[in-house]
Amino acid sequence: MRRLPLNGWLSAVAVLSATACTIPPAPGSSATLPAQVLPADARALAYGRTVSEVIRSPELGDKIASLFGADWMPSSQGRGQVASGAAAFFEKGGPLRMVSVAGKDYVAVTGCVPNTCPTRRVLMLIGEGGSPLLARLDDGAVPHYYTYSSGGVVPPTDASAIVDAGLRALQSVGDAYP
Repeated sequence: MRRLPLNGWLSAVAVLSATACTIPPAPGSSATLPAQVLPADARALAYGRTVSEVIRSPELGDKIASLFGADWMPSSQGRGQVASGAAAFFEKGGPLRMVSVAGKDYVAVTGCVPNTCPTRRVLMLIGEGGSPLLARLDDGAVPHYYTYSSGGVVPPTDASAIVDAGLRALQSVGDAYP
């Protein structure tokens, strides 16, 4: 008999704990930004038909190198946070897609380091006209976020929320990475 009230009390504590720990997401977080994958159209191919063409395109090549800064090339001289360089994360490219995040459309470029795609991958979002550029590079368990804008600075917190929302949209259709 003693066990019944104890089990009931433990169940009540578990339910209260589960509901009491629910905290709404912070404004501007990726959980609050609406995002969806759009039907493919000509905008997705504006800078090339493949990831390697996009990376080498005359319109974006320098911007992409600026986006990643010291992380673009391998860090053999102690510069940058990504030892292999961000360029290596585009060696195996995925399909070019369009995503809409909070009402703004982006070309979504995905890639990964061959043979390590589950842990070493990148998502870059290209805004209309080639700016802003926003990216998330996953180097193992460590995500790195990058922003570039020719029309002003995109705050890093906004950039990470936008990229994470775009990633979530791509994952929802099973098309996040190659």
